[in-house]
Order: sequence, then C-alpha cells, then structure tokens
Amino acid sequence: MPNRPKYLNLMQIKQPVPAIISIMHRVSGAALFFALPLLLYGLQQSLTSFGAFNDLRIFFMSWLVKLAVLGLCWGFFHHLCAGIRYLALDLDIGGDLETARASSRWVLAGGIVLTLLAGWQIW
Repeated sequence: MPNRPKYLNLMQIKQPVPAIISIMHRVSGAALFFALPLLLYGLQQSLTSFGAFNDLRIFFMSWLVKLAVLGLCWGFFHHLCAGIRYLALDLDIGGDLETARASSRWVLAGGIVLTLLAGWQIW
C-alpha cells in the first residue's frame, strides 16, 4: 500500500517567510474589507452634526478603540507593502529565492515601522 495518502499535521510544518507574508496579506485584506463599512459609517455620522462628531471623537479616545485602529493601521501598511512586493514579483523583479526571502522580511519590517509611526500619532 505505498500509494496510500500520508497524514500531514499542518501545525508541525514550518512555513517559509514568503508563505507567511502571503497568508498575512490575505488576512489583512479581509480585515480591511470588513472594517471599511464601519469606518465609512463613522465618517458619515461625524459629518451630520458637531455633536455626532464630538461623540465619535470621544469614542476614539478609548484605549481599546485606539488598539483596534492601530491593528487596522498595521493591516493597511502590511497590505500596502506586500502589494508593492507582489507588483514587483509580477514584473519579474526579485523572483529568485534569496531576494524573495529578503523582500518578505522587508515587508514585515516596513509594516511594523509604518505602524509604529502611525501609532505615535494615534496615541
């Protein structure tokens, strides 16, 4: 019975950095997609009156909301950096193994640095 399927425990397989970047790119895109209607609703409400704007401003002063916004900022910046990386790969720039691994690390670092800069402004 050598043709029998082999059981693979996906939690024990170590993913390479480009694969992790790809998964995080999809997750960040989905998070941004689902958060966009809430953010647009908040913008719409803030434009209706000064009182609604003030209520929204007070809502965004909560540390929990600031943490959620910081998470969305990371999602945006990671998605942006990974998207630029994928555009370069589509143009056959950086497709060899070592460059792909290095650009994946740059995407991680760039997303974190840009998020820290945005977090400085949020807090």
